[in-house]
Amino acid sequence: MTETISTACFKAYDIRGRVPDELNEELAWRLGRAYAAFFKPVRVAVGRDVRLSSPALAEALARGLSEGGVEVLELGLCGTEEVYFATFHYRLDGGIMVTASHNPADYNGMKLVCAQARPLHGDFGLPQLRELVAGGDFPARAARAAQRRSLTFRDDYIEHLLSYIDLSRLSPPESRRQCR
Repeated sequence: MTETISTACFKAYDIRGRVPDELNEELAWRLGRAYAAFFKPVRVAVGRDVRLSSPALAEALARGLSEGGVEVLELGLCGTEEVYFATFHYRLDGGIMVTASHNPADYNGMKLVCAQARPLHGDFGLPQLRELVAGGDFPARAARAAQRRSLTFRDDYIEHLLSYIDLSRLSPPESRRQCR
């Protein structure tokens, strides 16, 4: 059994906390292991925002998932909506975005979804993951860490966004009204 770790960063709908006091690489790694143990996913997307702490947290999270036997599809720098899109569009088993949204620069966090991009929350998923993270008692590591690879998704995402627009109804730039 591993020693317990503070899980004060678990909130009602996401994970948020001051880095490194409340959220750090150890917690991110444990979250990856906990997600793998609880959901038993095959493939999970991981994205991150521009915060300075995001690359290290995303790396630790991806390592935990991979060591738990999960194929990690790394989206790199992206928006939360892109993690949700990739999870749903490619029929992945889950997605995790490393971001603290509007919080100050010394914070970071994670937004988590399971299959079909269904968000985890205080009534499902987050309490179970919190308990696993706190205890740190995970199944044995996979004999060999699962594959980690970059996912090129942006063209599909842009095509999806453009599907909401009727291009035939747009006028050419020269015929648009000019601001006065």
